[in-house]
Amino acid sequence: MDLSNLKAPAANKKPGKRVGRGEGSGKGQESGRGMNGQKSRSGYSQRAWFEGGQMPLQRRVPKFGFKNPNRVTHRPINVSTIAEYIDAGKLETTITLVDLVVAGLAHKNDKVKLLGRGDLEQKFEIEVHAASGSAKEKVEKAGGTVTIA
Repeated sequence: MDLSNLKAPAANKKPGKRVGRGEGSGKGQESGRGMNGQKSRSGYSQRAWFEGGQMPLQRRVPKFGFKNPNRVTHRPINVSTIAEYIDAGKLETTITLVDLVVAGLAHKNDKVKLLGRGDLEQKFEIEVHAASGSAKEKVEKAGGTVTIA
């Protein structure tokens, strides 16, 4: 036996059980729905989160914190990363926001923040949305400039 001999099994053609057709059928009287109650009635449907009148989970669990809808998040880029990209030839010494997107360091709608991790020997001019104090200091110490867009 190998894969070329395999075939799909015969489909399950067993008919569904007919309910409510008398006691002799085995599914007469309550039609398999049990005795009385909400679930035995026709048209019954229940929300997935309904807990039978018990206080629902989403109301029992305490809520914490606050999500600020006006929060502005920045894409962090370190000075050392910029230096590596300049050494590799992926960036020039004059860097705009578009250059950062083309180099793959940011997306087109990102706000970019320059951070000061790492060492820097290159002189370059860079345009970003924000910069930390240490990053600005390192770039200016190397002879470059940081422009806030």
